[in-house]
Amino acid sequence: MATLHIPDPVAEVLRRLREIGAALDPRDGIAWCNAMRMRGNELIAARIAAGCFADPQQVDNLETLCAQAYFAALAADDHGVWPNPAWHPVFDARANRTVWPLQFALAGMNAHLNHDLPLAVTKTGADRHVVRKVIDSLAEIEAELRAEAQPRLRKLATRDAEALEHILAGFSVAKSRDTVSATVEILWAQRDNGEVRAMTERALEQTVATTGRILLTPVVPPPN
Repeated sequence: MATLHIPDPVAEVLRRLREIGAALDPRDGIAWCNAMRMRGNELIAARIAAGCFADPQQVDNLETLCAQAYFAALAADDHGVWPNPAWHPVFDARANRTVWPLQFALAGMNAHLNHDLPLAVTKTGADRHVVRKVIDSLAEIEAELRAEAQPRLRKLATRDAEALEHILAGFSVAKSRDTVSATVEILWAQRDNGEVRAMTERALEQTVATTGRILLTPVVPPPN
């Protein structure tokens, strides 16, 4: 398979994610969201370079727009302004040391997948097959993150472990696939009706935020 050059915007996104990660306190919940985003973008970049996407430019456009949404949330918080409501829960809980890294990573993935990605798809008109492959990549990252958390989960008392696992079960990439597709179809159908589209986007923000708050419910601090 031919090796392709990684588009400059994707490389720039990765550079910025690494720069942000290096500046964050590792105990900061945003650091775990950022690490999740970085792993996802690294996987996408590797697959672009390996020629796994028939139209790398579509992937590049999606990744760039989604990254811009995340960077905008970071910039808003840096300036003392609330970020987009879909990202509120993550920034609100970032200093809570009882919340696990996996909870922050999944909450960030929820905002990215269920809010930022559908908006990016409707802006770019990306092909469904491209979107499916991007979501498949997120599913791989999710599986890795959950597997990495298992040793610590096994250290918890049964009741605490069950409570935390119940919360973590509130989100999965697999469960979100159909939701993302439906959201894209609804937003696309409303592209010429600004008022209704704005109402739908506000409702989407609140729905995603609700899931995020549930995911970030504190149960017990992660064991060392």
